[in-house]
Amino acid sequence: MDDLLTISDLHAGYGKAEVLAGLSLRAAKGSVVTVIGPNGAGKSTMLNAIMGVLPARGTLLFDGFDIARATLEQRVMRGIALVPERRELFGSMPVQDNLELGAFRRYRLRQAGWRDQLDNVYALFPRLQERRMQLAGTLSGGERQMLAIGRALMSAPRLLLLDEPSLGLAPRIVRDIFRVIGQLRATGVTLLLVEQNARAALDVADYGYVLETGEIALEGTAQDLARDPRVVETYLGAQRRS
Repeated sequence: MDDLLTISDLHAGYGKAEVLAGLSLRAAKGSVVTVIGPNGAGKSTMLNAIMGVLPARGTLLFDGFDIARATLEQRVMRGIALVPERRELFGSMPVQDNLELGAFRRYRLRQAGWRDQLDNVYALFPRLQERRMQLAGTLSGGERQMLAIGRALMSAPRLLLLDEPSLGLAPRIVRDIFRVIGQLRATGVTLLLVEQNARAALDVADYGYVLETGEIALEGTAQDLARDPRVVETYLGAQRRS
């Protein structure tokens, strides 16, 4: 399968503090790739570097095109979308307005039928349709996460970057979120998922990486990583199935 994203020797950080020290990974087209690891390992830094939010050096190929020097807007226009950990919604605007803002790239390109993506988002998240006129700031945590993912999907991305989608959510909502992630695979979108819930992430992913102190410590198919003694001991722990 062809790679949509290829990263080699990626270095990024904050000021003089380097967080990523030569990271390399790949994401095949139409796959779900997860990156797990402890707090402070550099997972969010990696996503922000891919998105262009943080300066970085190294090789960043998106569908064979070098985007290492591309601006954030240029990366969005090429089909990359990020759902940040903090969600960053417009709380004083209704749900539907937040969603339509996510389609700005398609509107700017004058792509026909960009509003039709609303139906797809509402099919994935019926609760958003029920609350489409409700202010985003009044939604529950789970609903805000659904809205953040839905807004990103409005741009019809080819690569969707998800930063800790289960953070702070009740188990039932986490199951709903990961169910949607599984459904998105069938649409052809490639997902790069950063997640502390290692069991849920490996259950839904095709391939996985373990990131520790800015470097890849382990990689392999999600099934192999879920059985790896080091991963089981360090990251699955009580989540291990009997």
